[in-house]
Amino acid sequence: MSSNSPSANASRGRRAGYSGTRETVLNAAKKRFAHDGYTATSIRKVAADAGVDPALVMQFYKSKDGLFAASLALSEDCLGHIAAAFDGPADRMGETLTYNFLRLWEEGADAEPLMATLRGAASNEVAAAQLREFVQARLLSVIGPKLGEGVGNAQRAGIVVSMLMGLVLSRSMVQIPLVAGISREELARSVGPSIQAVLRGR
Repeated sequence: MSSNSPSANASRGRRAGYSGTRETVLNAAKKRFAHDGYTATSIRKVAADAGVDPALVMQFYKSKDGLFAASLALSEDCLGHIAAAFDGPADRMGETLTYNFLRLWEEGADAEPLMATLRGAASNEVAAAQLREFVQARLLSVIGPKLGEGVGNAQRAGIVVSMLMGLVLSRSMVQIPLVAGISREELARSVGPSIQAVLRGR
């Protein structure tokens, strides 16, 4: 069959449309999960956001769990950015870490999928397990060693991450006005010394 035949051209057209529509659905899901969390998001809502039939969403991703899993895809640079937040001058690491950690969660291409993961973890054990395993592995293999050898350094890094996640929750999920209204720069100056003390084990 000629490559210019109507059936060949139609086939190519279907593949392009299929790929584009799938991407549209995935983008809509990322925004919906980040905004509503796992429980409140439905296939029907995502389909409406994407302007497609719910059956097509099911054809692409099989279930809401499948759609949620696909929405967790982070950029190739995200893991490096998380680890790099612990870099910088030792005497100012607390302030630098606070600013860079909050920026990672609040702006840029990875902010929405990170928030979707966090919201999902609060309402879905599968999502919680994914986030738990992810954080534990990064603490032991990447972040902890930046502070030195031994499990104690990974534990201190874990405490710091927990403290900073409290800020993320207060600012981006609960949106407490007194906290959400503070600039990242001001928060870094205020919270940085406490973070610094934990990092140094004091």
